[in-house]
Amino acid sequence: MKRLTLAATAALLLSACSMGADTDTKAATGFDVPDVPAGELSEDTMKRVVEKLSSDEFEGRAPGTPGEEKTVAYLIEEFQKAGLEPGNNGSWVQKVPLVEITGEDFAPLAVTGKDGKAMSFAYGTDWVGATYRENGRIDLKDSELVFVGFGINAPEKGWNDYAGLDMKGKTAVILVNDPDYETEGLKGEFNGRAMTYYGRWTYKYEEAARQGAAAAIIIHDTFPAAYGWNVVESSWTGPQVHAQRGDKGADQTLINGWVQKPVAEKIFTAAGQDLTKLTAAAKQKGFKPVSLGVKASTGFGNAIRTFESQNVVGMLKGSEAPEDYVLYSAHWDHLGRCKPDASGDDICNGAVDNATGAAALVALAEASVKAGPARRSQVFLAVTAEESGLLGSEYYAANPVFPLAQTVGGLNIDGLIPGGRSNDVTIVGGGKSELDKFLDWALGAEKRTGTPEPTPEKGYYYRSDHFSMAKRGVPMLYIDAGEDLENGGKEAGAKLSEDYTVNRYHQPSDEFDAGWDLSGLMQQLQLYYRIGRSMAMSQGWPNWVEGDEFKATRDETCAADDKGC
Repeated sequence: MKRLTLAATAALLLSACSMGADTDTKAATGFDVPDVPAGELSEDTMKRVVEKLSSDEFEGRAPGTPGEEKTVAYLIEEFQKAGLEPGNNGSWVQKVPLVEITGEDFAPLAVTGKDGKAMSFAYGTDWVGATYRENGRIDLKDSELVFVGFGINAPEKGWNDYAGLDMKGKTAVILVNDPDYETEGLKGEFNGRAMTYYGRWTYKYEEAARQGAAAAIIIHDTFPAAYGWNVVESSWTGPQVHAQRGDKGADQTLINGWVQKPVAEKIFTAAGQDLTKLTAAAKQKGFKPVSLGVKASTGFGNAIRTFESQNVVGMLKGSEAPEDYVLYSAHWDHLGRCKPDASGDDICNGAVDNATGAAALVALAEASVKAGPARRSQVFLAVTAEESGLLGSEYYAANPVFPLAQTVGGLNIDGLIPGGRSNDVTIVGGGKSELDKFLDWALGAEKRTGTPEPTPEKGYYYRSDHFSMAKRGVPMLYIDAGEDLENGGKEAGAKLSEDYTVNRYHQPSDEFDAGWDLSGLMQQLQLYYRIGRSMAMSQGWPNWVEGDEFKATRDETCAADDKGC
């Protein structure tokens, strides 16, 4: 889960997001948005499933562990009890080939200046790193550090931070986010305040590898990253899981990593450079990469294990159009065993992240079965390895059980924070697709409003499992808890979200509490139910809005298939 921290800057997106009910949806869109009654959603089911999945028995639900075996078996059992049928040609699972690489015996990051003097930075507290290569040993020796700004190569924008540079044997030092994240508004080379995929760390490592870099190091900065160093440290230490590659990762960098911003400042100062000034320069079109004139060295061993993880797929077959599919997705995995807290607890149980999402799939399946088959088929997909980089959803999207051209659209559920009822919901990536019409109707039916995401610079739309489907053209909605609580208003909503982000997110303290107030969570589930059910009863095919980055892909997919869209 990629946590949304609430803030008071919602006005930035008022024009970019759906904000209320549309009473003449069919006339406005050309497709129908059927009115459906509320679903019979069970709070007892939510409590029972979240408590079970987040218990120590499941060891933090890391892929490829006994915790995965227990999780998959339990979800299959719950899907069966709910009344679903196996979704993958008679099987409940889709196999996902993965490799686990566990770094060990990390050397410090040594940076040697032009004068031969070396600085040493400790693994964990100063820097973290890992490799995508299936090598038993990784050594980076005297690699020249090159500041490449935001590490973006975007020909369509006339932007290339690697212009004229041969990166062979060199280490790219990269800023997090994209150049205009501080803009007040949504206009700019990279959508202004709203992050694009070029701002995501995944893209930056991918591009550094394409450029032939030996290593890529991102400078951590809490505001543009949207999380503190504690999240980086907990996520990047311990076993790292990746999709298996045919070349065993030979085309990847030796090391992908992060350094704390104060560490970067020391390195830049030793190189006779000013990080603040170079950062300002990197925000301008035409920026040229800067060799820092210092060299980096480090190394570590790797324990390598290949294995198959599993997506869990259940289905409620449609009554009239069974080959049209509406998708509910959520990831079942979490971090497994992680950095111990002060009490010695080293199990990251992931109760909110994302036992709540997996439980929501079960509760939604129960309610859907009770209501009877919809016109279209409804798919309930619990994916693996989200915490490792959306790997389960990425594998599904690249190898879909149900053709993408026949997938109407879907909703992703990631991290439902327990708390009181709210007057609104936060819409992440609003205004991107015609699915907003279903959302508008459901908000009206629930007498709630939509609040635009307050921090679009953090790129949350690109950070959870719906993105794997969206980038292949399937319209996907992602909505988060509301800001404006019925009891306490926006101040209480912000406090609730901030408390989770700071005190529990990706930590052993993300545990089930029998005293949770689930009223807001159940309110959120009702919204998911109505949206999905209305999509499943509809006859039309919503698309991305004109000009959206994913519309061309959807149009191409539809044109190549005589079924579905």
